[in-house]
Amino acid sequence: MLNGLWLGFFLVAAVSALAQWLVGGNAGIFAAMVESIFAMAKLSVEVMVLLFGTLTLWLGFLKIAEQAGIVEWLAKVLGPLFARLMPEVPPGHPALGLITMNFAANGLGLDNAATPIGLKAMRALQELNPSSTTASNAQILFLVLNASSLTLLPVTIFMYRAQQGATDPTLVFLPILLATSVSTLVGLLSVAVMQRLRLWDPVVLAYMIPGALLLGGFMAFLGTLSAAALASLSSILGNLTLFGVIVLFLVIGALKRVKVYEAFVDGAKEGFDVAKSLLPYLVAMLVAVGVLRASGALELLLDGIRHAVNWLGMDTRFVEGLPTALVKPFSGSAARAMLIETMQTHGVDSFPALVAATIQGSTETTFYVLAVYFGAVGIQRVRHAVGCALLAELSGVIAAICICYWFFA
Repeated sequence: MLNGLWLGFFLVAAVSALAQWLVGGNAGIFAAMVESIFAMAKLSVEVMVLLFGTLTLWLGFLKIAEQAGIVEWLAKVLGPLFARLMPEVPPGHPALGLITMNFAANGLGLDNAATPIGLKAMRALQELNPSSTTASNAQILFLVLNASSLTLLPVTIFMYRAQQGATDPTLVFLPILLATSVSTLVGLLSVAVMQRLRLWDPVVLAYMIPGALLLGGFMAFLGTLSAAALASLSSILGNLTLFGVIVLFLVIGALKRVKVYEAFVDGAKEGFDVAKSLLPYLVAMLVAVGVLRASGALELLLDGIRHAVNWLGMDTRFVEGLPTALVKPFSGSAARAMLIETMQTHGVDSFPALVAATIQGSTETTFYVLAVYFGAVGIQRVRHAVGCALLAELSGVIAAICICYWFFA
């Protein structure tokens, strides 16, 4: 899948450049494309330096949380809910702890760190699967919730914005939180319909109703604020939550007599191992996206979408942020490259860049997740996983665009 996508970027760019040269007489197009290749290769290294720090930092804190028993406690708290949503998974099964850790890593926006944990969880669920080739209900629910992007604290999005010079990297905190809530809710409801899960079960309602009331009340409160006040509140809550999570992990770790420094270093080493393998993928995708943009092919596609949106009588400013949404279902690295390229082209705090950042934080690499997670355990029949995951993805994109108009327009 990624081979075809990456090769396609270059082939489309080549055709577009030839057309501009032979039809439009633009002989400088090839020089622009070559210049973009080297510029994007340099940018990849600059982004990677900060990514090294971000992953090592947060996997270090996640290790403290694990050793302090926070992850185990979360698994126990969520146990009754899992028992209703995944009835085929026995209480106390190792898969539940791994699922909780995966959700925790996703919640912190550490998608690269969440993948190895998620693969372990999928293998644990496969041990309970009576079929070696057909996805179980539990595996489908786990995958769709992953594909819905369970992001509560998108630290990697903050990192990309900081690297590009944003005055307030956490400005998109609330938009991402609201958009990812929509995508996750749609993902859960779609699976519940397909699997006939009893969401009206008293235990499930005991988890969902307080959350829904809290989110509804919070959104009602946000509806009373101006755009400037919304942006300010997003900044305050983003930074407060970020630092509050760090302090919480450290305090609980200290109270549980965890050697927090040693635990942090152990986790940071794991983060370093995860991060160092990402540079080749980042270089590959950023270079391909840079060539696509320099060839004019990407702008041609956006022009077509822009004309269609204009014809419908809608505002077109969000269109510049759509490249991230168009490639996100196929490749996280391509979507990151599109996000960074949008920030570079339009400005890190421009409306298109804010839309792209919100989409990046509230959607997931649906086809990549399907291929990797199910491929790791030999699943061939995925049943309703694709439809439910794509529905969650689409709802996240639409919600991200609407919420950005609410906050930033």
